[in-house]
Amino acid sequence: MMRIIAGEAHGRRLKAPRGLHTRPTSARARESIFSRLAVRMDLTDVRVLDIFAGSGSLGIESLSRGAAHVTFVDSSRDAASAIRANLAELGFVDHARMIVSDVRRALGDLGGLHDSFDLVFVDAPFKDDMSTEVLTLLGGFELVAPGGWIVVEQSKRAPEAPAAPSGHERTLVATIGDHRIAFYRRLAAPDKH
Repeated sequence: MMRIIAGEAHGRRLKAPRGLHTRPTSARARESIFSRLAVRMDLTDVRVLDIFAGSGSLGIESLSRGAAHVTFVDSSRDAASAIRANLAELGFVDHARMIVSDVRRALGDLGGLHDSFDLVFVDAPFKDDMSTEVLTLLGGFELVAPGGWIVVEQSKRAPEAPAAPSGHERTLVATIGDHRIAFYRRLAAPDKH
Protein backbone atom coordinates (compact mmCIF):
# COMPACT_ATOMS: atom_id res chain seq x y z
CA MET A 1 0.00 0.00 0.00
CA MET A 2 1.53 3.30 -1.10
CA ARG A 3 0.82 6.52 0.74
CA ILE A 4 1.76 10.16 0.23
CA ILE A 5 4.57 11.00 2.63
CA ALA A 6 4.10 14.73 3.24
CA GLY A 7 2.22 17.88 2.29
CA GLU A 8 -1.40 18.59 1.47
CA ALA A 9 -2.29 14.93 0.75
CA HIS A 10 -0.13 13.47 3.57
CA GLY A 11 -1.11 9.90 4.42
CA ARG A 12 -3.54 9.47 1.50
CA ARG A 13 -3.35 6.19 -0.41
CA LEU A 14 -2.22 5.80 -4.00
CA LYS A 15 -3.43 3.17 -6.44
CA ALA A 16 -0.80 1.30 -8.44
CA PRO A 17 -1.35 -0.01 -11.98
CA ARG A 18 -2.43 -3.64 -12.30
CA GLY A 19 0.13 -6.28 -13.12
CA LEU A 20 3.83 -6.69 -12.54
CA HIS A 21 5.14 -4.24 -15.15
CA THR A 22 5.27 -1.28 -12.75
CA ARG A 23 7.73 -1.03 -9.86
CA PRO A 24 6.50 1.80 -7.64
CA THR A 25 9.21 3.77 -5.85
CA SER A 26 9.33 2.60 -2.24
CA ALA A 27 8.34 4.96 0.56
CA ARG A 28 11.92 4.83 1.85
CA ALA A 29 13.35 5.84 -1.54
CA ARG A 30 10.72 8.59 -2.00
CA GLU A 31 11.44 9.94 1.50
CA SER A 32 15.16 10.02 0.73
CA ILE A 33 14.68 11.67 -2.67
CA PHE A 34 12.45 14.41 -1.28
CA SER A 35 14.58 15.08 1.80
CA ARG A 36 17.60 15.54 -0.50
CA LEU A 37 15.58 17.77 -2.83
CA ALA A 38 14.36 19.89 0.10
CA VAL A 39 17.88 21.17 0.80
CA ARG A 40 18.41 21.95 -2.89
CA MET A 41 15.16 23.55 -4.02
CA ASP A 42 11.77 24.84 -2.91
CA LEU A 43 9.03 22.73 -4.50
CA THR A 44 6.46 25.51 -4.21
CA ASP A 45 5.11 26.44 -7.65
CA VAL A 46 7.61 24.34 -9.62
CA ARG A 47 6.81 22.57 -12.90
CA VAL A 48 7.58 18.85 -12.77
CA LEU A 49 8.06 16.18 -15.45
CA ASP A 50 7.58 12.58 -14.24
CA ILE A 51 8.97 10.19 -16.90
CA PHE A 52 8.10 6.46 -16.74
CA ALA A 53 5.54 7.66 -14.19
CA GLY A 54 4.00 4.26 -13.31
CA SER A 55 1.68 4.99 -10.37
CA GLY A 56 2.63 8.69 -10.49
CA SER A 57 3.93 8.54 -6.91
CA LEU A 58 6.87 10.92 -7.47
CA GLY A 59 4.84 13.52 -9.38
CA ILE A 60 1.88 13.29 -7.00
CA GLU A 61 4.21 13.59 -3.99
CA SER A 62 5.52 16.79 -5.66
CA LEU A 63 1.96 18.15 -6.03
CA SER A 64 1.24 17.35 -2.40
CA ARG A 65 4.33 19.38 -1.46
CA GLY A 66 3.28 22.44 -3.45
CA ALA A 67 4.36 21.91 -7.06
CA ALA A 68 2.30 24.00 -9.49
CA HIS A 69 1.97 21.42 -12.27
CA VAL A 70 3.14 17.91 -13.18
CA THR A 71 3.36 16.34 -16.63
CA PHE A 72 3.24 12.55 -16.36
CA VAL A 73 4.68 10.41 -19.18
CA ASP A 74 4.10 6.66 -19.44
CA SER A 75 3.44 4.38 -22.41
CA SER A 76 1.14 2.08 -20.39
CA ARG A 77 -2.61 2.69 -20.52
CA ASP A 78 -2.96 0.89 -17.15
CA ALA A 79 -0.42 3.29 -15.61
CA ALA A 80 -2.23 6.30 -17.12
CA SER A 81 -5.54 5.01 -15.74
CA ALA A 82 -4.05 4.59 -12.23
CA ILE A 83 -2.48 8.06 -12.35
CA ARG A 84 -5.74 9.68 -13.48
CA ALA A 85 -7.63 7.88 -10.70
CA ASN A 86 -5.05 9.04 -8.11
CA LEU A 87 -5.20 12.64 -9.38
CA ALA A 88 -9.02 12.64 -9.25
CA GLU A 89 -9.09 11.08 -5.77
CA LEU A 90 -6.65 13.69 -4.43
CA GLY A 91 -8.12 16.70 -6.24
CA PHE A 92 -5.02 17.38 -8.36
CA VAL A 93 -6.54 16.94 -11.85
CA ASP A 94 -6.28 20.66 -12.66
CA HIS A 95 -2.56 20.62 -11.86
CA ALA A 96 -1.54 17.76 -14.14
CA ARG A 97 -1.45 16.44 -17.67
CA MET A 98 -1.02 12.81 -18.71
CA ILE A 99 0.89 11.89 -21.85
CA VAL A 100 0.40 8.26 -22.90
CA SER A 101 3.24 7.77 -25.35
CA ASP A 102 6.64 6.28 -26.01
CA VAL A 103 9.15 8.37 -24.03
CA ARG A 104 11.19 9.36 -27.11
CA ARG A 105 8.11 10.72 -28.89
CA ALA A 106 6.82 12.43 -25.75
CA LEU A 107 10.12 14.23 -25.09
CA GLY A 108 10.39 15.24 -28.75
CA ASP A 109 6.86 16.67 -28.63
CA LEU A 110 7.58 18.56 -25.38
CA GLY A 111 10.81 19.89 -26.90
CA GLY A 112 8.88 21.04 -29.96
CA LEU A 113 6.57 22.98 -27.64
CA HIS A 114 9.65 24.54 -25.93
CA ASP A 115 8.34 23.24 -22.62
CA SER A 116 10.59 23.68 -19.59
CA PHE A 117 10.59 21.97 -16.18
CA ASP A 118 12.15 22.82 -12.83
CA LEU A 119 12.28 19.18 -11.71
CA VAL A 120 12.39 15.96 -13.76
CA PHE A 121 12.07 12.41 -12.44
CA VAL A 122 13.47 9.57 -14.57
CA ASP A 123 12.54 6.13 -13.24
CA ALA A 124 13.08 3.80 -16.21
CA PRO A 125 12.28 0.10 -15.89
CA PHE A 126 15.24 -1.67 -14.30
CA LYS A 127 15.22 -4.38 -17.02
CA ASP A 128 15.26 -1.85 -19.89
CA ASP A 129 17.22 1.03 -18.39
CA MET A 130 17.01 3.96 -20.81
CA SER A 131 18.27 6.50 -18.26
CA THR A 132 21.33 7.54 -20.28
CA GLU A 133 19.29 8.02 -23.47
CA VAL A 134 16.59 9.96 -21.63
CA LEU A 135 19.19 12.26 -20.03
CA THR A 136 20.65 12.94 -23.49
CA LEU A 137 17.17 13.78 -24.84
CA LEU A 138 16.41 16.06 -21.87
CA GLY A 139 19.65 17.97 -22.52
CA GLY A 140 19.19 18.05 -26.30
CA PHE A 141 15.64 19.40 -26.11
CA GLU A 142 16.58 21.77 -23.24
CA LEU A 143 13.60 20.54 -21.21
CA VAL A 144 15.18 21.41 -17.86
CA ALA A 145 15.03 25.07 -16.83
CA PRO A 146 18.36 26.71 -15.93
CA GLY A 147 19.07 25.77 -12.30
CA GLY A 148 16.53 22.92 -12.52
CA TRP A 149 17.06 19.38 -11.27
CA ILE A 150 16.86 15.86 -12.70
CA VAL A 151 16.54 12.84 -10.39
CA VAL A 152 17.39 9.46 -11.94
CA GLU A 153 16.40 6.25 -10.17
CA GLN A 154 18.11 3.00 -11.21
CA SER A 155 18.82 -0.45 -9.85
CA LYS A 156 21.89 -0.37 -7.62
CA ARG A 157 23.17 -3.22 -9.82
CA ALA A 158 23.09 -1.07 -12.95
CA PRO A 159 26.41 0.15 -14.33
CA GLU A 160 27.66 3.47 -13.00
CA ALA A 161 25.13 6.33 -12.84
CA PRO A 162 24.85 8.03 -16.25
CA ALA A 163 27.10 10.95 -17.07
CA ALA A 164 25.48 14.38 -16.95
CA PRO A 165 24.03 15.62 -20.24
CA SER A 166 25.55 18.69 -21.87
CA GLY A 167 24.99 21.83 -19.78
CA HIS A 168 24.29 19.82 -16.60
CA GLU A 169 26.34 18.52 -13.67
CA ARG A 170 25.90 15.37 -11.60
CA THR A 171 25.94 16.53 -7.99
CA LEU A 172 25.12 13.47 -5.90
CA VAL A 173 24.74 9.70 -6.21
CA ALA A 174 23.21 7.76 -3.30
CA THR A 175 22.22 4.12 -2.76
CA ILE A 176 18.93 3.49 -0.95
CA GLY A 177 17.99 -0.17 -0.59
CA ASP A 178 17.91 -1.65 -4.12
CA HIS A 179 17.91 1.81 -5.72
CA ARG A 180 20.66 4.10 -6.92
CA ILE A 181 19.52 7.72 -7.01
CA ALA A 182 21.51 10.30 -8.98
CA PHE A 183 20.87 14.05 -8.89
CA TYR A 184 21.74 16.34 -11.81
CA ARG A 185 21.47 20.11 -12.02
CA ARG A 186 21.21 22.20 -15.16
CA LEU A 187 23.81 24.91 -15.04
CA ALA A 188 22.51 28.46 -15.18
CA ALA A 189 22.86 30.03 -18.59
CA PRO A 190 25.93 32.26 -18.84
CA ASP A 191 25.32 35.99 -19.02
CA LYS A 192 25.44 37.28 -22.59
CA HIS A 193 26.91 40.77 -22.76
